[in-house]
Amino acid sequence: MKWLPVVLACLQLAEGAVRISLRKGLSIRDRMRAAGVLDDFLKHIKYDPVKKYQPSQGSVVREPITNHLDSSYFGEISIGEPPQKFLVLFDTGSSNLWVPSTDCQSPACFNHAKFQPSASATFTPRGQSYNVSYGSGSVTLVLGSDTLRIQSITVTEQELGLSQAEPTQPFYFAAFDGILGMAFPSLAMGGTATALGGMLEQNQLAEPVFSFHFSRQPTFEFGGELILGGVDPQLFQGDITWAPVTQRLYWQVALEEVATGQSVTSWCSQGCQAIVDTGTFLLTVPQQYIESILEALGAQETSYGSNGYCTLAIEATYLPSQDGQPLWILGNVFLKEYYTIFDMANSRVGFALSA
Repeated sequence: MKWLPVVLACLQLAEGAVRISLRKGLSIRDRMRAAGVLDDFLKHIKYDPVKKYQPSQGSVVREPITNHLDSSYFGEISIGEPPQKFLVLFDTGSSNLWVPSTDCQSPACFNHAKFQPSASATFTPRGQSYNVSYGSGSVTLVLGSDTLRIQSITVTEQELGLSQAEPTQPFYFAAFDGILGMAFPSLAMGGTATALGGMLEQNQLAEPVFSFHFSRQPTFEFGGELILGGVDPQLFQGDITWAPVTQRLYWQVALEEVATGQSVTSWCSQGCQAIVDTGTFLLTVPQQYIESILEALGAQETSYGSNGYCTLAIEATYLPSQDGQPLWILGNVFLKEYYTIFDMANSRVGFALSA
């Protein structure tokens, strides 16, 4: 589908916009640490967070699960008729919707909500399947379609993936059941329709825009808000800075300047790219700059951290963007400082200081 250009004439919460409360739970990393399996897991996983943003080939999508190790903001959706509830990660770094199914016999599915196709009067199987590779193993998904509900939003015949198998580590420790991707339709595996695309096609959004506000003092009951179809001026202060999307796959924008403290660097003088990713908790920086950042902060690098030490929510990336420029990932640790607006019609991202 096409997102037609519009002008957001007045920045106010549009009538009909839907608020979804985000919960702040323990991350996969926290749960694995408590179970005593984190150190061994990280020692055997070789990854680069940027691999999530490399082109997929065939029926395999590669998405490092380590991108989600620290993700801990989730919200509720329902699928089917009658509705079956799931807690999902709202992820602007991917485009597909998937949840576990009752056909999944992996231990990782046993302690999560599972979709039961036979219990839904509106489910239709699609017959296609694909794998999402997470480094530690693959999630096997079978495609189907059913009614998606997010509060007052209803999308009929929404395509989704149903997991048939999931790797035990780390999914067994995830507080979320599945993932709802919010990147561009061109990124969706197999050309499947995205949830946002369905909302737009079926006129379920007051405006073609959504926005995130992450609380600086989150709790399980309230970790922030996702607003579908609107912008809430009470959640930010000052002006909005708009950045055009440079590649209509991810919410990718250009970085013009980077400073550490009051010192402006020349790191992006030849251009940098940044992906705004609510599905990644950390701020990731190109590996050639990590040493300078750690030095400026008086920190030192370790593989997986130790008890009794403060840790920075920063990690290195080793692959450039697809156009060859250094690539940054702006995850939750960055986004909690800024109210972030995703303008689908005009392909741009807006940032304003969180209230």
